[in-house]
Amino acid sequence: MIAKPPHNRKLGLTGIALTKQRNNRHDIKSLAAVRDEIEKIIIDSEFLKNAPFSWITIAVRYGLKNDSKPNYRAVSKKYGDLPLSIEVNTHELINASFEELKLIFKKAVLKALIHAGHKFDRPTEILEDAQKPIAE
Repeated sequence: MIAKPPHNRKLGLTGIALTKQRNNRHDIKSLAAVRDEIEKIIIDSEFLKNAPFSWITIAVRYGLKNDSKPNYRAVSKKYGDLPLSIEVNTHELINASFEELKLIFKKAVLKALIHAGHKFDRPTEILEDAQKPIAE
């Protein structure tokens, strides 16, 4: 049986600075808004139904490049999450507005989830539809 988180969340996001650049003042609020929006998509798409994990955590890493795919860690036996990380270019974050940050984070989170969806044979159609308006 897969462990459950100590809360009702299906998606957890965190931002981690890899450089000495000061974080954008909107980063926490933007990550929370993206989490809420994409968590609803995860639930509606039944992404987690019969998955080998009960929820997903994504560390958005503020670095020097934009990753094309996420890094994976093993599913947590204690909490049941699939831990992913994906790097975004901190130079794009520095002077971004709240809305611009949301788009940058949403793009990275969707990219990570779609990649994981393909790897774990999860439904990704709704996630891919959400990605189309912000695709490169």
